[in-house]
Amino acid sequence: MVKKVKKAVIPVAGFGTRFMPYTKAVPKAMLPILNIPAIQIIADEVVKSGITEILFIVGYRENVIRDHFKESPVLDEILLKTGKTEFYKSVKYPETMAKISYVMQEELNGTAGALKYAKDFANGEPFAILFGDDVMFNDAYPVTKQLVDVYEKTGKAVIGSLNVPKEEVPKYASIEYSNVVDGVYYATKIVEKPKLEDVKSTLSPLGRYVVDSNVFDIIEGLTPAPNGEYYFTDVLDYLASKGEAVAYVFDAIHYDMGSKLGYLKANVEYGLRDKEIGAELKEYLKELIK
Repeated sequence: MVKKVKKAVIPVAGFGTRFMPYTKAVPKAMLPILNIPAIQIIADEVVKSGITEILFIVGYRENVIRDHFKESPVLDEILLKTGKTEFYKSVKYPETMAKISYVMQEELNGTAGALKYAKDFANGEPFAILFGDDVMFNDAYPVTKQLVDVYEKTGKAVIGSLNVPKEEVPKYASIEYSNVVDGVYYATKIVEKPKLEDVKSTLSPLGRYVVDSNVFDIIEGLTPAPNGEYYFTDVLDYLASKGEAVAYVFDAIHYDMGSKLGYLKANVEYGLRDKEIGAELKEYLKELIK
């Protein structure tokens, strides 16, 4: 019987060099989308998917992340005393949204290098993985929940994917597959950042996964890339070669928080959805593009 997915791992230890100098003092995961840090939006996706235990793999300036999710009694007292109950609720939510734990990534050596720090947290159970560079919008059916449903149906590692333009595949990875059943792609090979002329599939993994704890044994046996990094893509490729991985094209809007343009798109589109400022922002944008 396939075990229920109760845990999620969110690696957020990177330096965020594309957003320096801001990320000199603040982790990139704390970049705000409107007034909410991206890391909270990602964690909220986990909670809305029915998962209540979250591990953040942290690094540089990790105290900023911890401070956001821990209690703040002085601030609570001030907000309540001044009658600002809505603000009080907004700062209490990240404190209570899930059972959150942390582990420090001592060496920044790739995505698989980060995930090995989650072994004790996983404790032999399946878990979801959400990378901090990817924000997904589907409030009705969160991406993590979509992947959990596929995992519990197939019993195989699930790779959250989208079909991207062929010329963009070299920025990500390519998932080759044998057949498709009910929207599930049975993966055979995953190639990290292939050359354009070598692209055989435009199906690319984009920051969301559900896996078994057997991935830790695979990570231990990985050979590092020439740059010394250990790629999670190599773990997925191994699973695909054994017939133990599937890809699923999720239904959501994907925002690439690893790029300035992706970050701006997220803020604009979340702003347009916002009940308070959406209409006014829409009129502003109309005037701006005239």
